[in-house]
Amino acid sequence: MNIAFSPCPNDTFVFHAWAHGLIPGAPKLDVTYADIDITNGLAASGKGPDILKISYAALPYVLNEYALLPCGGALGRGCGPLVLTANDHTGAAGPAALSGRRVAVPSERSTAYLLFRLWAASTVPGGVGEIVVLPFDEIMPAVQRGEVDAGLVIHEARFTYPSYGLNLLIDLGSWWESDTGLPIPLGAIVARRTLDLNAIAGWIKQSVQYAWAQPEVSAEYVASHAQEMSPEVTQAHIELYVSSYTEDLGDDGYNAVKALLGRAAQEGLVPQVDLTTLGS
Repeated sequence: MNIAFSPCPNDTFVFHAWAHGLIPGAPKLDVTYADIDITNGLAASGKGPDILKISYAALPYVLNEYALLPCGGALGRGCGPLVLTANDHTGAAGPAALSGRRVAVPSERSTAYLLFRLWAASTVPGGVGEIVVLPFDEIMPAVQRGEVDAGLVIHEARFTYPSYGLNLLIDLGSWWESDTGLPIPLGAIVARRTLDLNAIAGWIKQSVQYAWAQPEVSAEYVASHAQEMSPEVTQAHIELYVSSYTEDLGDDGYNAVKALLGRAAQEGLVPQVDLTTLGS
């Protein structure tokens, strides 16, 4: 069975047990490690692998071929994307400082960018200017060098941006939670509708539970893909992005996904989809 997910600590932590043959009865996995922008494109092409980690924002574009699984993804509280600048715009100018400016984003179909567009539409006078897509690990250096006016960052940037001398303009996760009362949907696990979705969800859930029960077993594998993160940042990354919703989305999780995609569709940012058939 083929799968594609990122080399980030939360994904390698979640899928370690299955990828290493530690889940009884689960088929062998052929793993492709890829940035979220690449996996979003693979899913949208219809030629992607059996299972993928994608952005929730990409979900409306792939539902003909793929179904949302109730486990394995990243959805939670206090884990949203950040908008960073090289100057302190937290004063009177606030979001208006982004009017007509260049902003770097990790993917045009990322949940981070979708949240940014929803926030900017109601907050930034006249809207932002040019959007520049960069790999997520290149965004903070680009902001620091002045190549863009602001950067939309994800993953471990929550912990490392002060070391670049950057300033926080807005925490989009906090904005979303304050506005909706719901957790923030970031990364989804999808599988081809032609497969046994219940079985796949069961294997992923077991892999999550194994990771929590025996975190030391996956430590070397996680570290080998952690892109030179310190052990402290790696652990903080896992604790932030692997939550109870990773084991099971539950009602709150599904409601958060429906709220995000419903709002985005109303604004014309994503196609309208039947939100009752996400996982079936």
